[in-house]
This record gives sequence, structure tokens and C-alpha cells, in this order.
Amino acid sequence: MSVKIASFAAGCFWGVEARFREAPGVLEAVSGYMGGHTEQPTYKQVCAGDSGHAEAVQVTFDDEQISFRELLNLFFDMHNPTTLNRQGPDFGSQYRSAVFWHDEEQRDATEQKISEVNASGKWPDPVVTQLAKAATFWPAEEYHQRYLEKNGGGFCHL
Repeated sequence: MSVKIASFAAGCFWGVEARFREAPGVLEAVSGYMGGHTEQPTYKQVCAGDSGHAEAVQVTFDDEQISFRELLNLFFDMHNPTTLNRQGPDFGSQYRSAVFWHDEEQRDATEQKISEVNASGKWPDPVVTQLAKAATFWPAEEYHQRYLEKNGGGFCHL
């Protein structure tokens, strides 16, 4: 087994976490916050836009079962990467599209994937996904973990 970590933001973390959890080779997906300036941010701070964080999901995966490239494919298929600070009814920088890379291989693969998505013509607008070096990941409060699983689905905003 070759265990690695990847971090993604694609709007509300509940649905993103659930989608990654379904992928074979994903060992764990945790909802949380990344990319901001506040230590130990709370959901209230993140939702208010005060912390600078994105709602993110940290994915632990077995690289021998699923590659980072396959995770990128899933990420770009699960949301609209061309809407700045917005996914569906959720808007604000906390809902931005982002890939937080953990090594240069992830950074390079993400740059290549963004170029491919832009060249594909799938979206009329260019990809605005933020590409940033992974920073401290703050797990969200317990009630956010496996939220859709525990609550039978539902909306991604309160």
C-alpha cells in the first residue's frame, strides 16, 4: 500500500466528501478548512468569510488503487471549476474551487489537468480553480463529518 494525501475544495464540503468516499482506493475523506489565515477556524467564521479558508476535503488514498490523476478527474467532474467563489446556491470565497497540492507532482498534474479542461471546450469560460500549496488542514466540527450519510442527503448550506 502507498498511502498519500490530497486536498480539494469544490464548494460545500458535504457533497465533495461523499463523492470522494465512494471512490475505490480512497481510505478516508475528511471535511474541513484550508487556505485561510485564522488558527482553528470554526464553521461560523468560515461561512462568514472572516477566516479566508475554503471548505475543503482532505483525501487519504492508496496510490496503488487510485491515482492522484484519477482523483483530479473526479474533482473536475463533480463541480463547475469556472465559477469564481460559487458552486450552485453557495457563494463566497469559502466555496471556491481549489486544489491544495502536497508535492510538486500533484502541482504539475493539476496544471496539466486545468490546461486539458480549458482545451476541451466543456465549459464556455476558463477554469478559475485556485492552485495553492497545501497549508494546515483544520478538520471541521464532528457534525459535518459524513454529514450526508448521517442525514440522508440534503442541502449543502444552512
